[in-house]
Amino acid sequence: MCQSIMWGKALLVALLALGVGVLYQTQPDLPAQVLRYITEGGARGPSAEQAISSAWETLITLPSRQWRKVAVGVNACVDVVVSGVGLLQASALDPGPGLDHEVLHTLEDLKETFIHYMERGAAAERFFSDQEAFQRIARAAAEYPGAKLYVGGNAALIGQKLASYSDITVLLCGPVGPKLHEMLDEQIVVPPESLQESDEYHLILEYQEGEQWASTRAPQANRFIFSHDVSNGEMSSLETFVASLDDFQPDLVVLSGLHMMEGMGRMIWEDRLKEAVAAISEIRKDVPVHLELASMTDMDYMNSIMQEQVMPIVSSMGLNEQELLFLSRAGEGPHAELPSWKGVPDVGRVSDILLWILQEHGRSEPSSEAELTRIHFHTLAYHILVTVDGYWGNQAAAVMAGARVASTQACGVQTVEVGAVELKVPVEFHSSHSEPRVRLTLDPTDPVTVWGRGNVTFHLSPVLVCKQPLRTVGLGDAISAEGLVYSELKPQQMF
Repeated sequence: MCQSIMWGKALLVALLALGVGVLYQTQPDLPAQVLRYITEGGARGPSAEQAISSAWETLITLPSRQWRKVAVGVNACVDVVVSGVGLLQASALDPGPGLDHEVLHTLEDLKETFIHYMERGAAAERFFSDQEAFQRIARAAAEYPGAKLYVGGNAALIGQKLASYSDITVLLCGPVGPKLHEMLDEQIVVPPESLQESDEYHLILEYQEGEQWASTRAPQANRFIFSHDVSNGEMSSLETFVASLDDFQPDLVVLSGLHMMEGMGRMIWEDRLKEAVAAISEIRKDVPVHLELASMTDMDYMNSIMQEQVMPIVSSMGLNEQELLFLSRAGEGPHAELPSWKGVPDVGRVSDILLWILQEHGRSEPSSEAELTRIHFHTLAYHILVTVDGYWGNQAAAVMAGARVASTQACGVQTVEVGAVELKVPVEFHSSHSEPRVRLTLDPTDPVTVWGRGNVTFHLSPVLVCKQPLRTVGLGDAISAEGLVYSELKPQQMF
């Protein structure tokens, strides 16, 4: 028995040595740090996760010039968070094939769309058109065992995160009812015009990695959001928001909630979007505006945001992998032929699309009239901050700060717990999907990979992915907020 164990160990050592030898012969320029983490595996030295976490604590520093007053608008609500599979089963719905619906009209539409995204492990958000049916589902969700109420809406969530910094005062404009007002941080200022008698509720159906419903299995933890929210859908607080800026005098404006108008139909969103652009254009040019995108399905609507109206007049933008690919498909950009990402989105393809956005819709050339100079992209395994040179500072710290908060907030902890997280980003990747391209390698001791394409610079940080996430809702908003806190607008540039 002992002899067989001894031979087994010897065989494992031999195989490991052979593997490392082949790796070194085929890729002799692979950094020594990466080889050390592969061979040691944390037994005689720190793991890659430990090295990254330690590096974050040393390298993440606030910029010399920080935001003091940030205005955030315009979507806010109360989130009801429940188990998606549990709620749908309790609603006497049988599992079946997934099918994406742009607008939800029935419980069957809800079930099919939920399954469609659950089997992909992707986040999505939809409008539920039937008010009475939505209210019945909302009551069932609120009474479901384990249901929890949270601050909701991108603007309110970003505001909450910003307000966690004692030196930042936040103005929040949106439909704020009594329950939401009660839950908001005391550092958040809500104009009286934004207060309303009742709250808007959004239902968040969560699922865990590996969770199964009949033949549907979630490849990763995520959530599906739906609502019947007319106040946010019409962006009814936008004019109040812009009018409040004269008195508040913010250093930074954060705008979100445009995706909510999509469910209102073209007749409404076409005119309302023009009114929104007119309102946003009244913001002082020396105040940067960050736009936070969210899940959308109408390509005409996305095109209006991208090409004709909103994107050219904002200076920064935040989005995830689903939104990035949909944006490229709507604008016939790079890799628009991809129906969806498979596994971890390819860094080279993501880099191509981000560069295209800044070249086509941003200020990558000094002669451009567009304002967009910064994009914060986030996906489960890694984040990229891409900026036009000369406009933003401290971006290495900013992208690491966003990655760190993704780890801690998902796990429900204040600091990274190395045993609770794992690295999912590829050790090696490329700067582009096509030639010319550069092969890049992750160094856990200096975990920001930097490359340039023309006058555009990319900063990539790995994410230490939470193995058992407690909550996925609002991660993108926390990531963008944290990235903004650690970003610095260079003073010689005026938007």
